Amino acid sequence: MDTMKGMRRTCYCGEVSEIGSTVIVGGFVQKIRNLGNLIFIDLRDRTGIVQLAFNDETDPAIFEKASSCHNEYVLMAKGNVIKRSSVNPDLKTGEVEIQVTELRILSKAQTPPFVITDETKVNEELRLKYRYLDLRRAPLQNNLIMRHKIAKAAREYYFDNDFIEIETPMMMKSTPEGARDYLIPSRVHNGKFYALPQSPQIYKQLLMVSGMDRYFQIARCFRDEDLRADRQPEFTQIDLEMSFVDVEDILEMTEGFIQYLFKSVLDKDITLPIPRMTYKEAMDRYGSDKPDTRFDMELQDISPLVSDLDFVVFRSAIEAGGSVRAIVAKQAAKTLTRKEIDKLTEKVKGIGAKGMAFIRWNDEKPTCSFAKFLPEGRLEEILNHLSCEKGDVVLIIADKNKVTLPVLGALRLMVAKQLDIIPENQFNFLWITQFPFFEWDEESETWVAMHHPFTMPMEECLEYLESAPEKVTAKAFDLVLNGTELSSGSMRITDYELQQKMFEALGLSEEEIEAKFGFLVEAYKYGAPPHGGLGIGLDRLAMVLLQAESLRDVVAFPKVQNASELMSSCPSTVDTESLDVLGIQVKPTEE
Repeated sequence: MDTMKGMRRTCYCGEVSEIGSTVIVGGFVQKIRNLGNLIFIDLRDRTGIVQLAFNDETDPAIFEKASSCHNEYVLMAKGNVIKRSSVNPDLKTGEVEIQVTELRILSKAQTPPFVITDETKVNEELRLKYRYLDLRRAPLQNNLIMRHKIAKAAREYYFDNDFIEIETPMMMKSTPEGARDYLIPSRVHNGKFYALPQSPQIYKQLLMVSGMDRYFQIARCFRDEDLRADRQPEFTQIDLEMSFVDVEDILEMTEGFIQYLFKSVLDKDITLPIPRMTYKEAMDRYGSDKPDTRFDMELQDISPLVSDLDFVVFRSAIEAGGSVRAIVAKQAAKTLTRKEIDKLTEKVKGIGAKGMAFIRWNDEKPTCSFAKFLPEGRLEEILNHLSCEKGDVVLIIADKNKVTLPVLGALRLMVAKQLDIIPENQFNFLWITQFPFFEWDEESETWVAMHHPFTMPMEECLEYLESAPEKVTAKAFDLVLNGTELSSGSMRITDYELQQKMFEALGLSEEEIEAKFGFLVEAYKYGAPPHGGLGIGLDRLAMVLLQAESLRDVVAFPKVQNASELMSSCPSTVDTESLDVLGIQVKPTEE
C-alpha cells in the first residue's frame, strides 16, 4: 500500500479546470474503463468527479497500478490538466481530464454491498446499515452541506444582531416538558439520574435572569417518543432567547433571519412581513395548526344547511356541540372514483372519524351519499354554498370539532397529494399566534398546559385562569413552512406570583413545584427582565429546503422507527459489572 509522503492535495476533484496546470487530487474510485491501451478512472470527492487518464505515454508501472484499481479504492493522483477529447456535459469537470504522472493507492476496498451512485433503488435498511457508504453519495453529502450552510447563516445573522453563543448542560435535572426524558444514571449519586435536555428551556431563561440579554445556541435536544418521518429522538435547534422584548420583537428578529437565510443559502427573496393567522382561524380554515397554504381546498361549515335533516350522523354531531364541515376537491371527480372515496373513508376512520359523507358531481346529476335525507332543492343550496361545480367532489365529516377539524385537515392533505396539486419550489411561511393556553385531557379529565408551564398568558386572559381555562390564550407562536412546524416560541412568565398561579392551575402541588422547578422559581425572586424566545428546528428546516421525504435524509447518522441505529446496533446491552457500579438491575421483559 502506498503512502501520501511527498504528495499534498492542491485542489478538489470538482474544482479541476485550468488546462496546462499541474494538480494533485485525492478521492474514491467511482468508475473504471479499461480499454486495453487506455484506462480512464473517475475519481470522486465531495465536490464532484474528475477523469484520470492513462495511455501509452504513461509510465508502465503507473499504468499497471491503474489497471489494478477497483471501485471505491482511495487514490491520490498527480498530473497535468488537458482538454478532454469527449466532453461530458453532466460533469463540472466534463471538459478536462488529468494526464496522470504519479499514482498512489492509499487504501484498497472490497466490493461494497451496493453501488455508490447518486440515484439508488437499494432499500433504506441496507443503506442505513452501511451509512458511511451511503454518505459517499452526492445527494446525501449535499444534504449535510446544506445543514452546514444553515448553521453558518444562523451564526452570522444572530452574531450580527448581538446574540451571544452560550452552551447549556447536556446533563440536567429531569423536568416535565411534554415528552419522556432520556435518563442517565449517576455513579456518584447512586439511585439518582440526570436527564438529557428536551430543550435548553430552563437554562436559557436563567441566562436572561443572569443579564446575558441575548442568548443563541445551536442546541442538541433529546425526546424519548415514537418516531415518524419528521421526528428523531435526537434533534438540533437554532435556539434563542431575548430580554426586554415582546412578541413583535421576536417575530421581527426571526423574520430577518429567514430572509437572510433564504438569500444566502438558496438565493431566494422572501417577502416580509410573514403572514399571520390565529390558531382558531387556522383550525377553522385548514383543520391544522400548521397549515400548508400552497393550495386552497379550505374547510367550509355546512352545519346551518343540514341541522334540520333527519340524518342521525349530522344531527348527533351538531347536538353534541360539533359541526358538519366539508372540503371541495376541484375537478377531482375523475380521480376520486367511488372506489377511491371508499379508500379515503377507511383512512379517515383510522384517524378518528366515524365515517365520511360525499357528493360526487361527475355526470349531469351529482351523486350524494345522503340524498335520501334531503328535501327538494337542498342539494342545490349546499352546492351553491360550497361553490361546487360539475367535476368537483365534496368530502364531509361530522363530529365534535376536535375530531372534525383535524380529520378534515388531514384529509385535505391526502387529497391534495393524490390530485398532485401542491406546487413544488414554493415556500409559504406563516405565523400561527394566540394558541389556547390549556387543552382538555379526556383521560385525566383535567385541563393540561398546551405549552411548557413558563409560557405567558395574554394579559386580558389572566382573570379566566381559574374560572374559565378554555378562554385563556397564550403569548405563544409557531412558524410554519409548507405545512411543517419549524419553530415554536413564547413570551415567558417572569412574575413570581403569576408563575405560582400557573403551577396551581396545572394542578401541581407545592412539593412538586419545589422538586421540579424550585431553582427557577427561586431565581425569579431576584428580579427577571421580560423575556421570550424560540427554537427553530434545524433538521426540519433542512428537510423542507431540500424537499426531502424524511428527516433521515438530512441527518448524518439517523435512528429508525424503533429508535435504534442500524449501523452501530445501538442501543445495546451493557455488561453486568458496569450495571453493578451504577446500582442498576435490568428486569427481563416478556417478548
